Amino acid sequence: MKKVTGKYIVGLMLLCCGLLSLCASCDKDQAGSKAQIEFEIDKPYERGPLAVHVLVERAQMTIADTVTLRLEATIEAGYEVQMPEVGGVMESFGILDWDNLGDKLDENNNVVKRYQYRLEPFLSGTFQIPAFGFQFHETGGDPEQEPYVLETEPIDVEVTSLLGEQREGLVIADIEDVVEMPKESMPRWLYVTGLVLIYVLPLVILAYFRRRKIAKVVRIFRSAHEIAYERLRKLVKEDLVTAGRIKEFYERVSDILRHYIEHRFDLRAPERTTEEFLIELADTDVLTASDKSDVGEFLKHCDLVKFAKHSPTTDQIQGMFDLVKSFIEKTKSDRRQVDVTGAVAKATQVQPIEVGGD
Repeated sequence: MKKVTGKYIVGLMLLCCGLLSLCASCDKDQAGSKAQIEFEIDKPYERGPLAVHVLVERAQMTIADTVTLRLEATIEAGYEVQMPEVGGVMESFGILDWDNLGDKLDENNNVVKRYQYRLEPFLSGTFQIPAFGFQFHETGGDPEQEPYVLETEPIDVEVTSLLGEQREGLVIADIEDVVEMPKESMPRWLYVTGLVLIYVLPLVILAYFRRRKIAKVVRIFRSAHEIAYERLRKLVKEDLVTAGRIKEFYERVSDILRHYIEHRFDLRAPERTTEEFLIELADTDVLTASDKSDVGEFLKHCDLVKFAKHSPTTDQIQGMFDLVKSFIEKTKSDRRQVDVTGAVAKATQVQPIEVGGD
């Protein structure tokens, strides 16, 4: 064995110190990134020993943006405060993620609790971040006594459409002529089939006998509304309307709605015409009469744009998009899960895990 020299030990210590410094700088950068958020709205409230700040990143946003909400509660010594349940009262926004920023002491040695949430709007319009109730009581007081409550006020947030004011002049591209697909001759198919039988099939059989084990794939499941929302967000980012690709935009939105209905209600919507699907939908009781009417109105409007060269107005485009998002929001459920194992493996270029033996 080689003798450990003093230079080797010193070098190892320097390397460890460098790694610790790097980790510390990463933590500082992460903490700094949280502090860099500038809040346009700061609503202060006070009651007795409790002071609350409700901070909102901005008062106006687009339907594709997110907004940060921070709740700060400063409580004097001798009292305890309970932060409100935000998810239970949030109606017009979805919570993408949240973070407990940790407690700290202010200059008067009062405890400051801080929670932060990243919100996503469901529809365009003016909506409210609801009022919150902060409960507080004396430390070690009578547990039977009702806690004190500090109530905040709702805050208006305007969610604007992605369609600007200068979109009226958009031109929809005309329908292209029918193009015949080239036909391949039968002898070529026979030739390819023969090559497969001669070279590929023996390899498949050989691999089967050399690897006789039962493989178990770890399945990945997601709810239908999660898949639909993810596809809608991706479509919004592509901004097809600005590029004048209105027909493609309608085709994509229609496809998202049809697949959502198939995943959520087990109705074969994607591969059927609008007329066929509406006939089947009329004979089912999985949707209310109002929802059936909304779906039928949307699909017929899409057909006008896709096949009849209909030029929708800006309000019609936004209205149809909001109708789809509202329908998904009203009918979403986690009871029915969709197997997305293949799609996830393809997107990440990772093969599903196999477990087995000879």
